[in-house]
Amino acid sequence: MAIGPIKNERLAEYQRDGYILERNFFDSQEIDLLKRAAKEDRALDQHSFGKGDGEGGTIRLSLWNHPGDTIYGMFARCESIVNSAEKLLGGEVYHYHSKMIMKDAKVGGAWAWHQDYGYWYQNGVLFPLLTSAYIAVDPSTRENGCLQVLKGSHLLGRIDHVLTGDQAGADPERVREIEKRLELVYVEMDPGDVLFFDANLLHRSDQNKSDKPRWSMICCYNAARNDPYKESHHPRYTPLHKVPDSAIREAGLRRFSDTAANVAWLDEKEDKSARSLENVVR
Repeated sequence: MAIGPIKNERLAEYQRDGYILERNFFDSQEIDLLKRAAKEDRALDQHSFGKGDGEGGTIRLSLWNHPGDTIYGMFARCESIVNSAEKLLGGEVYHYHSKMIMKDAKVGGAWAWHQDYGYWYQNGVLFPLLTSAYIAVDPSTRENGCLQVLKGSHLLGRIDHVLTGDQAGADPERVREIEKRLELVYVEMDPGDVLFFDANLLHRSDQNKSDKPRWSMICCYNAARNDPYKESHHPRYTPLHKVPDSAIREAGLRRFSDTAANVAWLDEKEDKSARSLENVVR
């Protein structure tokens, strides 16, 4: 079973580095249930869409706003994850959105250097009081395009973002200078590991040129007190109903097809996080 919320002694590390990596956060049975459900889920596949990386590659993902009652929702709503997010953000949180990143073998595209708040700022979120829980579904290695972070880059504040292919990336000139000063970390992960990271942490990933897939699920949370001032394609404050960690196994025992219809899939045409930058960046 999940190991429980992060320890208080790790909060200083998160505030200093912008992230913390929790090894074996979910056990093998829990992560196997998630992996099997995701890779057999026709609805997840049908609602996926590609993002060109400007380098000839495409990364595939599916997004949804409200967690619902599927196994995806049980991961996003489980006490270990949500209580961790509340510790990191200092109070009540709500589910901002989740996504499954499907970086397939040989064809999975790259992500440019970016900050999540570089996207979410456009959605009326006034403060960068958001955190993400990155759950490794497959092994994540340098060979298959694991996440890379610049340690401590969240302390730079929000950086201007520009479009690169279908993605919004942080100002390349500024990033080149930041890379000279901050440590680059390749975050290699085993299935069940969870990386919690700040909304202003600079991160990227390479294309997957290996013969191994690199799927991951990312659950994003906003502080309840940081309710966006305007409507967007991601929700304003919506109370989040936590579930015990045991709900993950219970969801895995149900027929997945019985609950897949409850997912509030986000259509690609509604995902304006990157495209909205066309109106503000010259």
